[in-house]
Amino acid sequence: MWRTLLLLIVIATSSWATDYELLLEDPDIFAPCTEGPPGSIGFNEAFNADNLEINQDADIIHVSENITATWDVESTDRISGRFSVMHYNRGSWEPTLFTMATPDFCAAMFDENLSWYKYWTQYISNPEEIKEKCFNTRGTVLMHKPFDLQLRLTDIRGTSLKGRYKIVCTFEAFDENDVPRKNTICFEIRGEAEKLK
Repeated sequence: MWRTLLLLIVIATSSWATDYELLLEDPDIFAPCTEGPPGSIGFNEAFNADNLEINQDADIIHVSENITATWDVESTDRISGRFSVMHYNRGSWEPTLFTMATPDFCAAMFDENLSWYKYWTQYISNPEEIKEKCFNTRGTVLMHKPFDLQLRLTDIRGTSLKGRYKIVCTFEAFDENDVPRKNTICFEIRGEAEKLK
């Protein structure tokens, strides 16, 4: 009896899984953090994106070309990375369960099991150089093969997602003594969640 009940629960929750897409509210895509760490800088202050091609076509973002690191940190610094999804509720941004973080982003950039590889770093066309220099070496060019990006969360179970959301991306540099630098990179990608199925 318990097996049957457990099987029914598993089948029911599997069928309740839903996919969502974030419909961008800003055509520039990368917005400065509204509540970033003190002294933090935005995407356009950390990278020269003059050669980056970004075109939006309905729900697809077409990306190609390159960005150049202009972040003023040391090439020996360790870089931590954090990606958090926040929900706008009753006048304030609240954290959700969707967070991904690593204490050493440069070492994990090309890990095929991690989401940023699926959505971004697999399309970097000069991975050997980036593995050596990462983007904490000023002047490093991250070259991209053309790719299409869709901001989707798949197979979400539980409460449905509604309203405004943002992805907060932070990169923090730590010196050789593990002391954080004051110029953390912090930027947001904001939009409206739309149910796909």
